[in-house]
Amino acid sequence: MREALTLRGNNALLTRANPLAKFVSVFLITLVLALSIDLVSASTALLGELALFPLAGLTVRLLWQRGWPLIIAAVLGGWSTAILSAGSGRTLLDVGIWSISEGSLQLGVGFMLRGLAIALPAILLMSCTDPTDLADALAQKAKLPHRFVLGTLAALRLVGLMAEEWQTIGMARRARGVGSHGSPPQRVKAMLGQSFGLLVQAIRRASRLAVTMEARGFGGGQRTWARESSYSRLDVWVLAGGVVIAAAAVLAAQWAGTWHFVWLKQPN
Repeated sequence: MREALTLRGNNALLTRANPLAKFVSVFLITLVLALSIDLVSASTALLGELALFPLAGLTVRLLWQRGWPLIIAAVLGGWSTAILSAGSGRTLLDVGIWSISEGSLQLGVGFMLRGLAIALPAILLMSCTDPTDLADALAQKAKLPHRFVLGTLAALRLVGLMAEEWQTIGMARRARGVGSHGSPPQRVKAMLGQSFGLLVQAIRRASRLAVTMEARGFGGGQRTWARESSYSRLDVWVLAGGVVIAAAAVLAAQWAGTWHFVWLKQPN
């Protein structure tokens, strides 16, 4: 599980780019997608992002393995938006409390695609970025406080450990006959208990790690860095790629006449 989260041995092209350049590109795309809910801009950005995934060493299997919670959340968000949005146009589905019209379906699909287009760059960033390199870039290039940077690095390093801890707790509970059988409500109850156990373990590990880091001088006023973070020509292409995807999403939506800011009233 930890290897799936960190993609050890990944030698793809984007792994050689500076993490800060990749972060800025992801931020630009996310900012543009957050301004409007429409099919065209989200679809355009999504196609551009999918084209970059081979450059990050990601396959469809790894994409699902690393991002299935975000993908499912985007689909559920689109479905709920289609149901709860105000109806406009021809009614497509009217079953009990569920009512979906052409306008609400378009809004729901746009919301789902926007969610996917926002989530996938984050998955791409973490798949081709070493946490230590990201910390070096944030501290040396972005000039962020080193206490914040080191805390973020420690949290990223614990992600894989918490995934392994979840598996260990699950196997221990199944060995005692808890959560391995029963009705769906019983399984949900068992999962909640397992989640509470993981929360307790996470708090314990975080407390011990904080004390250890403080004892080793990580909270000192002055710090030096073992590795220097530098830029290269590849970073220029990474930034240009982010600008192109963001601009293409806006221009395509403007050309199709579907672009509208999220805080404005949706057109009927």
